Amino acid sequence: MEEIDFSDLIESTFSYQGLMEFVLNTLSFNSVVRRVRMPLMTKQLRDPDINPCLSETDASSRCMAENNYNKERCSSYFLKYKNCRRFWHSIMVQRRQNGVKPFMPIAAERAEILGAMGKMPY
Repeated sequence: MEEIDFSDLIESTFSYQGLMEFVLNTLSFNSVVRRVRMPLMTKQLRDPDINPCLSETDASSRCMAENNYNKERCSSYFLKYKNCRRFWHSIMVQRRQNGVKPFMPIAAERAEILGAMGKMPY
């Protein structure tokens, strides 16, 4: 039988480990981790001036998380979100027909509209 010389294998293993230690010790954590940005569409949906039903969105998401994503247990939250979207869409259509810009009222203006109504329409 022929003898196998493992010295070359051992040298390459130790030199690889030495290289990895050098890389890990010289690079800082911030230089390795890339900064993750929120996608533009997600950022817009989280903006209270653009999304009039942000609280309803958060409530339905929270309900789903708390109830192990059982849709039947969160149907009231979904209905409230749907009614909110329907209400603000009708406001947006009316403003567009009347030539009022921006078509969707900003958050402060929406608060005034809801205050004038006296109660939540949805």
